[in-house]
Amino acid sequence: MSDQRTDRELLDAWAAGEKPAGAALFDRHFGALSRFFHNKAGDAADDLIQRSLLACLEARERFEGKSSFRTFLFSIARNVLFDHYRARHRGPQAPDFGVSSIAEMAPSASSLIAAAGRQRSLLEALRSVPLQFQIVLELAYWERLTAAEIGEIVGAPEGTVRTRLRRAKELVGREMRRIEKLGIPLESTVAQLDDWAAEVRKGLA
Repeated sequence: MSDQRTDRELLDAWAAGEKPAGAALFDRHFGALSRFFHNKAGDAADDLIQRSLLACLEARERFEGKSSFRTFLFSIARNVLFDHYRARHRGPQAPDFGVSSIAEMAPSASSLIAAAGRQRSLLEALRSVPLQFQIVLELAYWERLTAAEIGEIVGAPEGTVRTRLRRAKELVGREMRRIEKLGIPLESTVAQLDDWAAEVRKGLA
C-alpha cells in the first residue's frame, strides 16, 4: 500500500532518518524526474535523478509549502542539470543555457525513448534548441505545468514564460521542418506540435 503522507511529511520523515519515507518520495516522483532528465542527460540521467532528490533533502528548509512540491523539485532538478553541464564544460566561458542546446553540449548523450518517426523527430528537435527553451517546453508538454508554475521553477515572471513558450514552439517547429523536410508552413507545423507532444508523452509515461 502506498504511503499516504504528503510530500512535505515524507521529506521531513526522511530527514529524521526514516529511509522508507525517502523511498516513498522517490517512487512518487521518479516518473516526473525521469521525463525531465531522459532527453537532456543521456546515461547520466539516473545519477542526476538521485542527486536531485538528495538536493531536495538538503534544501528542505527552503520548501515553505507556499508552492507545490513539484515546482520545488523541478527547480532543484534544473539547477542540478545546469551544474552537470557547467562541470562538463569547465573553462574561461561557462555555457550559456539561453543559447547552447543539448545537441551542442552533449551530442552523444542522447537517451531517446524507443520512439520512431515523428515522435523521435520531435525529441531530437527539442534537443536542438537552447536548453532554457527545451526546459520550459518539456515542462509544459510532459508535466502539464502552467506558465505560472514554470515561472516559479525558472525564476521568471509568468508573462516572460509565456513569451518563451511561444518562442520555443517556433524554434522546435523550425527544427521539425528541417529534420522531417516538411513541406507545410511553419505555422502549420507549430500548430501540430501539441498533438505530436501528446503522443510522445504516452511513450514517456
